Amino acid sequence: FDFAGSKGRIYYQTRIVPEFTQNGTIQSLLTIGRDVTNYKLAEQALQINEAQLRQQKEELEQANRIKDEFLAVLSHELRSPLNAILGWAKILRSRTLDPTSLSRALETIERNAKLQTQLIEDLLDVSRIISGKLTLRPYPTNVIPAIEAAIDTMRLAAQAKSIDLQFTILNSGLATEDKITSAQREFSLPPQSTIQKPKFLVLGDPNRLQQIVWNLLSNAIKFTPQGGLVEVNLEWVDEGAGDSGSSTENVFASYAKITVKDTGMGINPEFLPYVFDSFRQADGSTTRKHGGLGLGLAIVRHLVELHGGTVSAHSSGEKQGATFTVQLPLLEKKDKQKEKGKDVGKNSFPSLPAQLNTPSSPLEGVRVLVVDDDADSRDFLIFALEDFGAIATAVTCASSALEMLTTFQPDVLISDIGMPEQDGYSLIRQIRALPREQGGHIPAIALTAYAGDKDRSLALQAGFQRHLSKPVMPDHLAN
Repeated sequence: FDFAGSKGRIYYQTRIVPEFTQNGTIQSLLTIGRDVTNYKLAEQALQINEAQLRQQKEELEQANRIKDEFLAVLSHELRSPLNAILGWAKILRSRTLDPTSLSRALETIERNAKLQTQLIEDLLDVSRIISGKLTLRPYPTNVIPAIEAAIDTMRLAAQAKSIDLQFTILNSGLATEDKITSAQREFSLPPQSTIQKPKFLVLGDPNRLQQIVWNLLSNAIKFTPQGGLVEVNLEWVDEGAGDSGSSTENVFASYAKITVKDTGMGINPEFLPYVFDSFRQADGSTTRKHGGLGLGLAIVRHLVELHGGTVSAHSSGEKQGATFTVQLPLLEKKDKQKEKGKDVGKNSFPSLPAQLNTPSSPLEGVRVLVVDDDADSRDFLIFALEDFGAIATAVTCASSALEMLTTFQPDVLISDIGMPEQDGYSLIRQIRALPREQGGHIPAIALTAYAGDKDRSLALQAGFQRHLSKPVMPDHLAN
């Protein structure tokens, strides 16, 4: 038995033995009692530990299942594009194709290479998230161009499935509603339109804002069947109210509400709480209908939170579509925006860079020295640079690059980082130690497969002016 005393609950173990007389009646009771509180507390702690161990074992088994499932999916997602790339490359080497088949082969190789690049970027982003090293480069940014750029990127994917992709700006209080459908001019207002778009200014990284919308759109289009509908809505929302003549400036809690809604397969209610978890997919089986690593929504959640916002998911169930809602804090009050609405086209903050109008040979006459131990990379870089008008030569190692500085006298150096004997860091340090007349101040670009934020910092600290991650597109290299 137990009872609560001044020192807490105390447990006793008691044994009562009767003593009998000669005629069989009970004469007395012999009672023996001992304090077993410590034993009882130890027993309870052991039971709790056993329960915790069972729970930890179940969680570990679940984590192992998720890990094994993810590794199987990762292998599949990386190998599938390689199959198309290597297969078409073999065909191109073994025979001469007609123009239609050649165009199809090159398009397939390019599409699958881009897919692999995106998979790797997602893995790197998740690695940065886990290590706490994913950072933003924020400044006042208009959300609208970021959304439009993401929509434009996904336009062809939507058209391929005959999906009606719509973008609507709901700017309550400014009497402005702008609906842009896939039938209009690449998701931009017609020139004759008199609609004035408001600015939805947030403190954010425009590239990451575009990535947020792109991931949500990509997810919606992937899970929406042929002929479905995907809607992107942007709305200005104020929480609270106040007197406009008050001296208090930040009376409103204003935020931009971005909603991506689809008519797709929906989300099982049991999976809905885990939809933003890394490496989790509603269907990870070998018979699943849709590809991907299950990282996009986890990246979205982290990027939104880095911007001080929130993201949520809603679905009425399977085959009933899904809605994802992002809320980002705005920099300005709506009444101030109304006054500035007429100047939207002139004074927009920079967001995503527009396509530059470069001449056909932007590198005409520029002497470029390429340092890379990989033969295929060297051949590609030389071809791309010469195609843009550059005078390019390539070497395979750091020692050869140092010799070529005086004889070739390049205007720009492009160097790999991971090379045998001496890496790119060692090369640029040696170059920076040279006098100016020997090339010590030559502009240098680190072009490398080491693509993390730490790698970029190391390259800049070593003496490179720019850090570009492989793979790189020819036009990006030229710019």
